[in-house]
Amino acid sequence: MRAEHVRIYKSVHTWTGIISGMALFVAFYAGALTVFKEPIRRWSTPPAAIVHPVPLDDVQPLIVKTFASTPAAARGAIVRLEGGQAIPRVEWQVRDAKVDEHDENAARHYTAMLSADGSVQVSEQRPSRLVEFIDVLHRVVGLPVDSDPNRWVMGVISGLYFVALVSGVVVLLPSLVKDFFALRAGRNLKRMWLDAHNVVGIVSLPFHIVMALSAVVFAFHDQIFEVQDRLIHQGRWAQAFARPRDTAEQAPGRNPADMLKPAQLVQIVRQAAPGFEPERLQYAQVTGPKPAVRVWGKNPQAVSPRAVGGFAALDPYSGKLISADYMSGAQNTPNLFISSFFALHMASFGGVAVWWLYFLLGLAGAWLFYSGNLLWVETRRKAQRKGGDMPVQRRDTAFMASATVGVCLGCVAGISLTIAAAKWLPGRVDDVPAWHMGIYYAVFFASVGWAFWRGAARAAVPLLWLAAACTAAIPLSSALAGLLPQSGLWADSTLLGVDLTALAGVLALAWIARATKRRVHCGPADSVWAVRRGM
Repeated sequence: MRAEHVRIYKSVHTWTGIISGMALFVAFYAGALTVFKEPIRRWSTPPAAIVHPVPLDDVQPLIVKTFASTPAAARGAIVRLEGGQAIPRVEWQVRDAKVDEHDENAARHYTAMLSADGSVQVSEQRPSRLVEFIDVLHRVVGLPVDSDPNRWVMGVISGLYFVALVSGVVVLLPSLVKDFFALRAGRNLKRMWLDAHNVVGIVSLPFHIVMALSAVVFAFHDQIFEVQDRLIHQGRWAQAFARPRDTAEQAPGRNPADMLKPAQLVQIVRQAAPGFEPERLQYAQVTGPKPAVRVWGKNPQAVSPRAVGGFAALDPYSGKLISADYMSGAQNTPNLFISSFFALHMASFGGVAVWWLYFLLGLAGAWLFYSGNLLWVETRRKAQRKGGDMPVQRRDTAFMASATVGVCLGCVAGISLTIAAAKWLPGRVDDVPAWHMGIYYAVFFASVGWAFWRGAARAAVPLLWLAAACTAAIPLSSALAGLLPQSGLWADSTLLGVDLTALAGVLALAWIARATKRRVHCGPADSVWAVRRGM
């Protein structure tokens, strides 16, 4: 390939990466944590909110009475399963039909349980939604609400991300064999960072291609489905998948007491797909003309079409299997092919080993975008040298350095602190989800403001120590639960992995902070990272 063509691709790779890099850092860092969303959810759930499971059929009276007395629950509700038993609680949401269906902040949550006298007690809940908030940061590149416009922003960013991947491979091709395993450590830090950037990028390239393409599809899936519906299904497909409106219903047409018991539903599903382990029952329109129950679960040996697993749809009255198109372990080839795209993005296959692999690949991806911006900053420094004089850093270079430090480290610190706050907020504040969001964005914007006020060199080390301190608050909160029982905190020894992982993050951030401190005090004086210039 001609040298001028390589330069063009290098320019494309640089600018698409610069435009999308910081947003992708947030998406990848938050996305790495969502791989372990269930352990984080359990770690952040107060013991008082935990309901112990009972035998499956013991929840049938609760289900029948709730659906008979509460039309909103009869339209759609969930009963969670655990270890072959059921949680004696019915859960449902009520939302405005005009609100975006992905905006979970607009939903009101209700639960029903049986009181001592056998009557149904309905109460509105305010779950912390910590995990869901982190997932929103991942899905819409750091924006606060999962709405259509924000998903479109994410889709554009993901498109630029794919262009950066392709152009980066083209740039590296001429020297791929020679430089692939070259990691030239030494005094030339820029060369070492570039080598590491290239190695991480090439090794994880398949992972990044899957992430980029699937994210584009997730962002514009409504538009894709609309075109498909008009061209192929003549408008009938959208009607089949329309969300039922949350409006008043007519009198019940079916008696919930005639439904099959949970144990019977579970048995039917297990016979249809051996190895499938049910985790929740999702009832829909059970008093209407088209009742259904989705039995959600996972098969450890199969691909799951969603992060929460797959499902089989049954008639709750006759037990007839309506659909197994999305059932882990029972999908036909076309449906399995489509589900594989979701599974590859969400790590819903392969079990714990794959989860850890995706977690590490997510963190490595975040570092890839961070290092790409730093390399751009260093390249600008060397390009500005004229003769032997030490140049004054250009404003765009200083701006990018400050933005990179503030956004990336603010994201790390903000997520860590809002996770740690999950043990302190319950019982002390009313609107826990708003506090989680407020804590994250307060830390995030304060970090960005600090970086621009002090400059990248002076801000980087304090922000790294801030991120380390906020991450240390996670295991410290668990440790204080044992030392101060009267504090209202709690700890669970079965979730020690969450605290240990956070502790490993503290050590990594502390090491980076020390290395960065040496760099800003002992590095080249003309660098944007040098404090001696009095930036």
